[in-house]
Amino acid sequence: MARKAEKEKTKDGLKLKIVNPNAAGIDIAYGEMQVCVPEDRDGENNRCFGSFTCDYEEIASWLKACGITTVAMESTGSYWVGLYFFLEEKGFDVLLANAKDVKNVSGKKTDEADAEWIMLMHSYGLLKPSFHPDAAARSIRELARHRDNMLRSASKEVQHMQKSLVLMNIKVDTVISDILGKSGKAIIEAILNGNHDPKSLVQLVDPRCKASKETIEKSLEGTWDAVHLFELKQSYDLYKYIHIQIADCEAEMDRLLGEYTEGCGTDMQGYTATKKRVAKKNAISFDAEKHAFSMWGVNAMEIPGMSLGALAVLMGELGSGFTEKFTSAKSFCKWCNLVPNNKISGGKLLSSKVPKQKNRVGQVFRLCANSVKSVKTGLGIYFRRQKSKGGHLQAIVATANKIAKIFYTMVVTKNHYDESKVGLDEKQLLERKIIMAQKTLDRLNLKLSVAQR
Repeated sequence: MARKAEKEKTKDGLKLKIVNPNAAGIDIAYGEMQVCVPEDRDGENNRCFGSFTCDYEEIASWLKACGITTVAMESTGSYWVGLYFFLEEKGFDVLLANAKDVKNVSGKKTDEADAEWIMLMHSYGLLKPSFHPDAAARSIRELARHRDNMLRSASKEVQHMQKSLVLMNIKVDTVISDILGKSGKAIIEAILNGNHDPKSLVQLVDPRCKASKETIEKSLEGTWDAVHLFELKQSYDLYKYIHIQIADCEAEMDRLLGEYTEGCGTDMQGYTATKKRVAKKNAISFDAEKHAFSMWGVNAMEIPGMSLGALAVLMGELGSGFTEKFTSAKSFCKWCNLVPNNKISGGKLLSSKVPKQKNRVGQVFRLCANSVKSVKTGLGIYFRRQKSKGGHLQAIVATANKIAKIFYTMVVTKNHYDESKVGLDEKQLLERKIIMAQKTLDRLNLKLSVAQR
């Protein structure tokens, strides 16, 4: 296990100790890997290798011959993945560092200099490891990300369908909120089957539709161009095929989660489903709530704003043992990019903006926060209080930070969600405002009485 930085007292003052003497640094690129070891291990201590599997074997053999036990590399795109897991399987302690933490000192930038700088920083214990889940959870994470990509592809096909309809001057999407809902699907399938009569098509609309049948009938009068009908058919077939693939992906996720949670050894006696209302569109087909309880020992669906889709992402991105890698809820929120980056100089706060970084776990908590903006719970009240102070965006970050802390604490303590610990309710807040207003009024009355004397 790589050690952290340490200081030692010398006759010349405090100096950093070399805590990882058997450390190597690797600069990652798509086509080549620059590997640097300490100078006393080899005459040619800074070598360039290829990026094929046979080159990985050569890198591992050379590192073992040089007596290297720990390796540091920067997270460059997805190029690090193959070498990282290959070296991990070979028994090396591999540290993945954030690219911002390994920026080289000023001067000429070369791959050799970068690899040497990474090795030097790692030998002094100055690099922090990036978090990533265990191997089994990574498989679930990849499928969850793949599912999100397919959902985006399906939404593009919906846009293509809308374009084809607009080009035929069919404005049904202006009177029906979702063209792929119950009514929209029935109309599109009838159009593709050759039914172009507006009076006949309007009969397929669900009675609960808000728009009148006369308005819908007018929106279905079009030019029925053959080319655009062909484009509509292609897009609709693609949309259906993508959703078949999504169903297959969810089935595989369900299987992997079942295997993964069996090893967690959680007692399911205390599990009770929350029976939350679940959106039907793009809903996950497997019981993510039960899998999440098996993984963490608590039902995270009890948290307001949490959804089955959010749980599926969190299970893949975090795994079961994420609390061991984050020492506190504060460090977890910082990793989620839900904490302002305060810049202080001369005792003054110069900036307190949240860094512009993409973190999937943080994005999940932001979506959960946005969904509680109008609910009558402690989190909803907290959101509206923050919004009154700093606006909608600030309220989302602040509420997401609170949800992340609640989630982390629930997993660590194995306790249920406690609404009473979230904050004040609306009645208490109103009573507090009345007391403050009364104090202000008393002060003004005192000033007025003094002025009249």
